[in-house]
Amino acid sequence: MFKKIVTRYRYSAILLKQLVITDFKLRYQGSILGYVWSLLKPMALFVILYIVFTKFLKIGSDIPHYPVYLLLGLVLWNYFSEATTGSIGSIVSKGDLIRKINFPKYVIVMAASFSALINLFLNFIVIAVFMVLNDVQITKYILFLPLVILELFVLSLSLGFILSAAFVRYRDITHIWEVVLQGLFYATPILYPISLLPPKAAKLAILNPLAQIMQDARFALISPQTQTIGSLFPNRQWVRLLPLLAVTICAVFAATYFRSRSKYFAEEV
Repeated sequence: MFKKIVTRYRYSAILLKQLVITDFKLRYQGSILGYVWSLLKPMALFVILYIVFTKFLKIGSDIPHYPVYLLLGLVLWNYFSEATTGSIGSIVSKGDLIRKINFPKYVIVMAASFSALINLFLNFIVIAVFMVLNDVQITKYILFLPLVILELFVLSLSLGFILSAAFVRYRDITHIWEVVLQGLFYATPILYPISLLPPKAAKLAILNPLAQIMQDARFALISPQTQTIGSLFPNRQWVRLLPLLAVTICAVFAATYFRSRSKYFAEEV
């Protein structure tokens, strides 16, 4: 059984590897700083927002290690935004390849997500440096961080499948998703602590899988004092499963929808 699985997906894995390498190289081709931009862009945004929120708006003074708190939120959001946005046109951009060669189409979308994942791991180097500078103490909860990143990866990949498949037929998807991203950015506690929201609003906001992921990542990496869905719903254990259930439903729908649409890609791209 194991050999059959390896044989079946070996070609897909090789193709995925080559697409990821090619996409990552082309992204910074012709740039003087090259891969350094993957670190400089979130850092520049972090510096601007940190000055605005801490010096002018006076937000985050009661949050332990707020600079790292803010930077981690921005890095995770940048990954989500990059993975989903990069996936939208991935099928259409490979139209010539799809018409000439028969291969698993899902590999194209996965390549966009894995390319963004490489940037995420590079940005965690910067986060680690800031953790040292801010004297953030590592706790046992850091062991949960890979699970949180996995949840974010599954959510981003699932949305990437849906968006890329829909974009083949509906080219307005790009503009719609840009508006949705703007709304999600402000609805998710990235710039502001969730503790600033009224209790009812905070409970509603944390049901957003992105908010749950942000808070759980901060809890695992920065401070156990971070408010999570568990601390906001201490007496309702089942509520903690709602964001995970939403991600699971999204993943199942994405797989079903992408598979049903993929057989028409060669005709429509």
